[in-house]
Amino acid sequence: MPQADAVVPLNDRGLLYGDGLFETARVVNGRPFRLAQHLERLQRGADFLKIKLPLSPKEIQKHAEQLIEKNSLPEAVLRVMLTRGPGERGYTPSATDDKPMLALTLHPLPPACHDESLQWSMVTSKFHIPASDPISGFKTTNKLLNVLARADAHERGADEALLLNTNGEVAESAGGNVFWVYQNRICTVPSGRGVLPGITRAVVLEICQSLGLETNKRVVKPQQLQKSEGIFVTQSILGIVPIAAFDGQPIPPSPLVDQISSAYHEILTRE
Repeated sequence: MPQADAVVPLNDRGLLYGDGLFETARVVNGRPFRLAQHLERLQRGADFLKIKLPLSPKEIQKHAEQLIEKNSLPEAVLRVMLTRGPGERGYTPSATDDKPMLALTLHPLPPACHDESLQWSMVTSKFHIPASDPISGFKTTNKLLNVLARADAHERGADEALLLNTNGEVAESAGGNVFWVYQNRICTVPSGRGVLPGITRAVVLEICQSLGLETNKRVVKPQQLQKSEGIFVTQSILGIVPIAAFDGQPIPPSPLVDQISSAYHEILTRE
C-alpha cells in the first residue's frame, strides 16, 4: 500500500519511546543485498529487547521480494521496522503487550548512490556514545544522538560526524562504521566500544581477507585518524565513502581504499 495510507496507532511504543528496531538494505538488481545478515541482526536485537518477531526471517525475506516486484523497483532502499506495538502509557512494557508491529517499506535510491566520485568531509561530534552500552550493538528506532550529530556536522559545513564514545575513543560515524589506513593496514574499531557491527563493515573485512590485506581492530583517539593514510566510512546504502577531509585537515586518497571499493561494487552486483 502507499505509505500515506499506512496507519500506526498513537500508542505504538516505537512512536512513543523508540521501543523497536530497524534494518536498512540496498536493493540491487531486484535483490536486497545481504538481507539474511540484516535479519539475523534484527533477530538478535528482538531477542535482546524481548520483542517477538511476528514472522520468521525467511518469511520476511519472501515479503521483501514481493514488495520489490510489485513496486517494480529493482534498485532501491528496503527498510524493515519492528516495534513492540501498541501499549499503555509508561516505560514499563505490559505483560499483555503482545502485538508487535512489523513493517517493510521501499524507497528510491538517493542520488549519491550514482555518484562515483562521492567523497565526504567529516568533523568530530560533541555527542558521545556510551562506551559499553549493549544497546549500541543493535539498530534501535531511537537514533536521536545520530540525528543531532549529523545536523551539527551539516551546520559546521561537513557531510558527516565522527562519534566518540564516553572514553573519548573513536566509535563510528553518525551513519556508518569508520575505517582508516595506517602503515598499509586496514584498521577499524573493535566491537563493544559503542560500535554497531555493521553489515557493510563485515563485507569489507571479508574483502580484505580475500585480497590479502592486513586488518587491525584498534582503539584510537580522533587525533590518530589525522595521521592515517586514508579514511572511509561504510554503510549499507552508499557502501564505501572516502573521507577527503577530517576536522578541517585534508586526508590523502588511498589506493587501498579504491581497491576495496572496486571489490565491494563487484560483490554488490554479483550476489
